[in-house]
Amino acid sequence: MNAINHNDLNAINTMFAQGKKKPVAVVVGSGFGGLAAAIRLSVRGYDVKIVEKLGNAGGRASVFKQDGFTFDAGPTIITAPFLLEELWNLCGKKFSDDIDLRAMDPFYRIRFSDGTWFDYSGDEVAMRKEIARFSVDDLAGYERFLADAELCKTLGFEGLGSVAFDTFGDLLKAIPSFARMGAWRSIYSLVAKHIKNDKLRIVLSFHPLLIGGNPFSVTSAYALINSLERTWGVHSAMGGTGAIVQGLVKLLSNRGIFIQYNAPVVQIRVENDRAVGVELESGEFIPADIVVSNADTAWTYKYLVAPQHRRHWSDRKIDNGRYSMGLFVWYFGTNQQYPDVPHHMMVLGPRYKELLNDIFKRHHLSKDFSLYLHRPTATDPSLAPAGCDTFYALSPVPHLDSGTDWAVEAEKYRSTIEAALEANVLPGLSKHIVTSKMMTPQDFKDRLWSFKGAGFGLEPLLLQSAWFRPHNRSEDVKGLFVVGAGTHPGAGVPGVLMSAKALETVVPHVNAFV
Repeated sequence: MNAINHNDLNAINTMFAQGKKKPVAVVVGSGFGGLAAAIRLSVRGYDVKIVEKLGNAGGRASVFKQDGFTFDAGPTIITAPFLLEELWNLCGKKFSDDIDLRAMDPFYRIRFSDGTWFDYSGDEVAMRKEIARFSVDDLAGYERFLADAELCKTLGFEGLGSVAFDTFGDLLKAIPSFARMGAWRSIYSLVAKHIKNDKLRIVLSFHPLLIGGNPFSVTSAYALINSLERTWGVHSAMGGTGAIVQGLVKLLSNRGIFIQYNAPVVQIRVENDRAVGVELESGEFIPADIVVSNADTAWTYKYLVAPQHRRHWSDRKIDNGRYSMGLFVWYFGTNQQYPDVPHHMMVLGPRYKELLNDIFKRHHLSKDFSLYLHRPTATDPSLAPAGCDTFYALSPVPHLDSGTDWAVEAEKYRSTIEAALEANVLPGLSKHIVTSKMMTPQDFKDRLWSFKGAGFGLEPLLLQSAWFRPHNRSEDVKGLFVVGAGTHPGAGVPGVLMSAKALETVVPHVNAFV
């Protein structure tokens, strides 16, 4: 269905003024996908109720404060900011009035184990100079890769990102686009087709790791991330990503929509093959005309919907899926600053493909690692006490199928990361740490109810993307919809925001209930 128009809204509002009741939409979870879905449903005329397991909004994008330091627990990179601007516009507000978004330059620094680095940016001249520093012979191939990435953005993101892939016919219509993108190839093979230098191949292929995918397995369609960044930039919000979450919460509260916190959903009640509401851990039942789950999609089906209502997403199908890596995240603050470290930095270990095989295929926790090092105080000093720095170091690790006992291994793993950072990037680190906290795949499972402790749901392989991914409108239960990283189009802030746009194309018009 197409998005509701103003005439429809006027007619519906007239009905409501005459005493007709708005249909109720219960949104499970308040991550970016859930908050965006709640705004869009509210604007369409639904009476929206949000229930959240945790004590604050944001889900994987939540925030915590410790010893005067502010930490974004999850995503820190904002691309395609127009998707956020749309939400503010829908509410009659201006995004820039509430959120101070700063462009990053460079986007990231990619540091290799031998001490060399590549500053990855949106400056075309600077990027060509960086390419030439590593391999002049690859400049022509770089231009060809940019053309392929632009095609993927046009066809994949702009053309298919908000298509719900609700029917097999949607897949058939998309096949020509997938063919033009060469989507059967991995993104690493696409890069290698154009680039010969090994380090440049890493630079141009690592992006799927930001959304839970192995560059050697993930479809080359995700070259679109490169083009997204070049088109709209990479940004960070003053106050951290949590400031955006709070801005979305404010938009909702201005519309009379509030979040019920500390309210874990333990069952989506289904009657006559239709979702009729949610049951909370407290025993409370909240009736609904539709239920939208922003909880982890695999967890939603396996643990919130009874097996007899799931012919498509059976336990066996869920268990046999290939899931993204887990994440080990060490949050720490220092009582000195490291001005030579940029806002975003990739600190690579000695192995690339072999390490990814250990993580994604062998499910083996290796002794070596690569890190995403986040230093938000490079842009926003308010996130730490005066003269201090806020950091987190994120290491991709196997999900819980590895059998790793994180209660035993976490501190040893953190200590190894600390030593590596001290030796290579943050001199004297161990003497300057004044606050510290860790999050492991086990925490993702226990706290966020993430299936297998995976950080991003299903890995974005070709046969786990688009129509093959869990649909935005449930294949099993009428009146049940899903948004977030585990459904189409996938993980990452742009992906989960687009899932809420895709939801709009399949959710019933409000007047269907009147």
